[in-house]
Amino acid sequence: MRHPNWLPGRLAPVFVVIALFAPGSDWNALGKRWWSHVQFLADDRLEGRDTGSRGFDQAADYMADQFRSAGLEPAGVTGYRQPMDFDVVRIDEARCRLDLIRDGKAEPVKLGEDAVIGVSSQSVESLEAPCVFVGYGLSVPELNYDDLAGQEVKGKIVAYVTGGPGDMPGPIKAHYQSLEERRKALRKAGVLGTVTIPNPKSIERPWSRVAASRFEPRMELRDPGEDVPPPLPLAVLFNTDRADMLFAGSHHTFQDVLAALHADKPLPHFPLAVTLRARVGKTRSTARSENVVGVLPGADPDLKKEFVVVSAHLDHIGIGEPVNGDRIYSGAMDDASGDASLIEIARAMKESGAHPKRSILFLSVTGEEKGLLGSQYFAAHPTVSGPIVADLNMDMYNPLFPLRYLEVQGLGESTLGDDVSAVAEPAGVQVQPDQEPEHNLFIRSDQYSFIKKGVPALTFKFSYLPGTPEEKVFKAWLAERYHAPLDDLDQPVDRAAAAQFNAILGNLTLRVADADHRPEWKPDSFFRRFRR
Repeated sequence: MRHPNWLPGRLAPVFVVIALFAPGSDWNALGKRWWSHVQFLADDRLEGRDTGSRGFDQAADYMADQFRSAGLEPAGVTGYRQPMDFDVVRIDEARCRLDLIRDGKAEPVKLGEDAVIGVSSQSVESLEAPCVFVGYGLSVPELNYDDLAGQEVKGKIVAYVTGGPGDMPGPIKAHYQSLEERRKALRKAGVLGTVTIPNPKSIERPWSRVAASRFEPRMELRDPGEDVPPPLPLAVLFNTDRADMLFAGSHHTFQDVLAALHADKPLPHFPLAVTLRARVGKTRSTARSENVVGVLPGADPDLKKEFVVVSAHLDHIGIGEPVNGDRIYSGAMDDASGDASLIEIARAMKESGAHPKRSILFLSVTGEEKGLLGSQYFAAHPTVSGPIVADLNMDMYNPLFPLRYLEVQGLGESTLGDDVSAVAEPAGVQVQPDQEPEHNLFIRSDQYSFIKKGVPALTFKFSYLPGTPEEKVFKAWLAERYHAPLDDLDQPVDRAAAAQFNAILGNLTLRVADADHRPEWKPDSFFRRFRR
């Protein structure tokens, strides 16, 4: 049975926007209710909700209680919970050192200023190997493109700039930049380690914040599922502003590389005139955390065995390096906002008496900031037995101004793009494709764990037109608050716009759950290959 307020076809704007709410809804009041959940989850008492922390446990308790209050049935392993175990590695920088060996002389690399060392369970205590620059470091079989070909990289360390050729399709470029795909190609080629140089076209955080994050714990699933390649023995991230020291003596400069990059010309490939010598210190521990899972069962005897997932991540960074004296990385927009929306959408469905054909699974995952680990675990070990047919993911959708434009990553990849357009347009909201594909957002949040299992997916962001005040607001937020303590409760947020977004996403969820056919990848979508 369809939702009682749902009408097929093109609707008058008022009905589309408020399908999950009573006519005449007060968006300010609904936004205030949404904000109350953000206030709890981003409160300093939860200490930034780091994966496996006491603060995260409090947040998980809150989500389970709210799911119960919203009428969702438990869908975890134990009640609403799906626990998982992690190996945890932290850098011990007092025992670390990095040198460039050139003409027999050692040139120290200043950790934190010039570069940072990334640690993992596979990090070796010491490594010395020559370096080769391999452009973007991509291997893309479909396009016969391979930055590793023609260079002797076996037993060496490869340096590369993030990103990819301007004429390479965005979805393909994003997929092969993922850590998983990079590791597969690099391990196959016999590479010992990597030096990653951030592409200046797509830098989101100042180097000072990137460097400060090196002290955060690195976590790995103890049971990651099948076909997940382990990390390489050495990983170094180099400050773009200091990258010239890597290229000295090679007859190339980093400025030459940047000139080719900005002109969209092929990047050169060549041996660097340095050997990299690293000593790596780390500490090990273990941790446990959990996803929180609730379900609104479907009403159709057959289709209720299929699941539409609505997801957001519950974790953030926790307590980190202080910025202006503040050490708590509260994660209000990233991503308490998404979890608050999960609660409010579930509550609206209960209050409206929604009875969708398919089951709707509300999923609040852990470990996103550690590499999409909670969603990866759920995708490999789902707590429901029926097929998952769609994932609608929220990660930092940023209601910083009125909702006029909604950017949708994955818009052209599946029929879900048609669905979101059908719901948003009558509501007076213009849907846009990814405006900054070089940031690879489609593979950088939890929807990607589902995509790799063949599930069509979308994720969303409040958007704007170039040159508008909204653009200035968003750019300032990214520079000052993204992954910083300032992403807290003391920031300007358009709560009414968040409530309107919740209504649109709720209507989209019901539309997909009530459709006669499952969502499908478009015939020309790169991600169609994962279909099962």
